[in-house]
Amino acid sequence: YEHAVILPDPTEEPVSPNNALALMNKNMDVLERAIKEAAQKGARIIVTPEDGIYGWRFTRESIYPYLEDIPDPVVDWIPCTDPSRFGPAPVQERLSCMARNNSIYVAANIGDKKPCNSSDPKCPSDGRYQYNTDVVFDPQGKLVARYHKYNLFAERQFNYPKEPEVVTFETPFGKFGIFTCFDILFYEPAVILVSKMQVDTVLFPTAWMNVLPFLTAVEFHSAWAMGMRVNVLAANTQNTSMEMTGSGIYAPAGARTYSYNMKTEDGHLLIAELDAHPRLSPASPPAVSWNSYALSVERFSQNDHEFTGIIFEDPFTFTELTKPGGNLTVCQKELCCHLSYKMAEKRDDEVYVLGAFDDLHVVEGQYYLQICTLLKCPSTNLSTCGQPVEIAQTKFEMFSLSGTFGTSYVFPEVLYSGVQLAPGEFEVLSDGRLRSRAPTSKPVLSVTLFGRWYEKD
Repeated sequence: YEHAVILPDPTEEPVSPNNALALMNKNMDVLERAIKEAAQKGARIIVTPEDGIYGWRFTRESIYPYLEDIPDPVVDWIPCTDPSRFGPAPVQERLSCMARNNSIYVAANIGDKKPCNSSDPKCPSDGRYQYNTDVVFDPQGKLVARYHKYNLFAERQFNYPKEPEVVTFETPFGKFGIFTCFDILFYEPAVILVSKMQVDTVLFPTAWMNVLPFLTAVEFHSAWAMGMRVNVLAANTQNTSMEMTGSGIYAPAGARTYSYNMKTEDGHLLIAELDAHPRLSPASPPAVSWNSYALSVERFSQNDHEFTGIIFEDPFTFTELTKPGGNLTVCQKELCCHLSYKMAEKRDDEVYVLGAFDDLHVVEGQYYLQICTLLKCPSTNLSTCGQPVEIAQTKFEMFSLSGTFGTSYVFPEVLYSGVQLAPGEFEVLSDGRLRSRAPTSKPVLSVTLFGRWYEKD
């Protein structure tokens, strides 16, 4: 469920616990209606967004009235029937009752508080840890999972956990894992959860601010599901002023359903059926050797001039697609990107480039990327290439993109005009080629292989 969160008034001073609970109940009223509707339509599990119960306008002090003490799930606790066992827990009680009353698993994001003292050298001066926390309640209302977000995104109200947590739980319909928002860009816990813990499905509460051309919620979360060969249930907050939207139910073969809405401020329930064990499914795509094709071919022709363009402050090496079709290569450091393509029509008013980036990304966190991308420039002025663009006119008869990746973690993205996904219209071959299955049904914004070189971080 994508939720347009009712936000508190911005204040540096803490509100009373009653006022905090009143605001959270307003949001939980909305979530409860969505949970009820999902259950009535046969859903077995529902994910709600990060910050979905109280928003994000907080200091460390002002968020305190919204926090509860969330115990380790080993305590075998149903807050709906035993609400005061661990002190006041009205939010956990209500979430537990939503799950119990509707016989559905409910995943939600709330805040945890844990007291500490001077015997702990890392204990904050106010004597408590505060964590951005996901909880999951089973259809009896029992707390079955608690996850403390490890990769914070400028969240001064919360502490980092001392160690990354790998949280899983079993259901009659597969093994689930959970992490939050910014976590998806890092090795811990996201990759460990999938590759070592072998979960079938990832629950992903998020408050994702869209960044074209590669980090729009629907394209990246869908690509991550494909690259990791796992189901992802991504629930985003909805706030157009902060570019937040984009939720979806993603399978290894592509999106089953998704929503991207920058026009109105309202919630949206998404329901789809997934294979409980996607790796065992006949529809599961093959394991991919991401560089085998690109390493096996000679470099394609290069244009006379390459130039540098900036995407999200990263300097890409670009070359222009000057002809209506052909083969191109562009390289940066160890990465060479090969493209074969044919446009349905070469337009004079639209410019496309092939780009490569192989380096350390240093904005909002530091991590190594290897990226091959075919993308539309906002104008015919080449200096604009790499800047966000949402509308295109050019369709492609075919495209095939590959790269000499040094990492085995590569996420395939295809984004159409109007920020639309293209499920079923492209495929990834076992030799690492991302290619169209047929002429594109809509004009193309970008075709990208987004590589994360975790080993170099």
